[in-house]
Amino acid sequence: MKLLILDAGHCLSLALAREANRRSDTELVIEEGLALAPERLDEVAPDALVIPPLSRPIRAAPAEVAAHAEAVEGWMEACRDAGVPLVWCVSDQLYEDGFAEAIDEHVIPRPRDESLRRLVVTGDRIRAEHPQHLIVRLGPLFALEGSHAWLNELIDTLVVGGELRAEADVTCCPTSADAVAMALIGMLQQLQCGADAWGSYHLAGTEPVSAFTFVSVVRTQLTTRLEGRGETLELGPVKAMHHHHDHPLRRVLNCRRVLAAFGVHQKPWRLELGRMLDAWCRANARAGDDGEAASRS
Repeated sequence: MKLLILDAGHCLSLALAREANRRSDTELVIEEGLALAPERLDEVAPDALVIPPLSRPIRAAPAEVAAHAEAVEGWMEACRDAGVPLVWCVSDQLYEDGFAEAIDEHVIPRPRDESLRRLVVTGDRIRAEHPQHLIVRLGPLFALEGSHAWLNELIDTLVVGGELRAEADVTCCPTSADAVAMALIGMLQQLQCGADAWGSYHLAGTEPVSAFTFVSVVRTQLTTRLEGRGETLELGPVKAMHHHHDHPLRRVLNCRRVLAAFGVHQKPWRLELGRMLDAWCRANARAGDDGEAASRS
């Protein structure tokens, strides 16, 4: 299976590259950005095109959101004309006001924000015009490298003593970029083998938590690992923010359909976070050892 991936520096693109490198049945061709180049579909002849998400559209400038939507629609038209399946990953932030219960796949986002509504229009067009599509709504992605990775931003701020602020009244399901990459390739492999399961799916980590709790766990677990290595580093503080005093916001995705259709289980975010923090500590220790060796030489 050959996949064409857009936005090479995105944390999901990097995760897809790592996952493909571990397999012998998947080849990736990765483009630098989202710029429309329909002739690339003919040149590469992929089995599917994958577009990573604009991970925090609520905070993005309207022009950035509009440019992303226009690029996705342009690729959708090219994929439709060429008969190439399209995979578009979308942030859960399109469910702007959240829901009291877990959000099912059939619930189309209806945000108030004009920029978010522009992304919904794109999703409506894909559903109406290109049957061979996957729209995959994701919880907040975290990874150690790449754009939109969240975790790398948190660690970088903590280790220099900077303060982190996160909402205590917004509940979400943090989602490992590595877990999403593994799931996407598995889903596409099944579709390549004849599964008739195109449509919209939700994919997120288990255990809904507030953004503040997630950030606090990152700080606590990083402190524990550093102390276990005998390192003394005063990490920056974490402060809770409250934006929804009267009605705390729950943005929790129901992921039962992806399990029923593809057998994809949600990955516990705590386990994925621990694995990534272990990897960061190992890399940080190696960098320190290399620095000491260089200074002695």
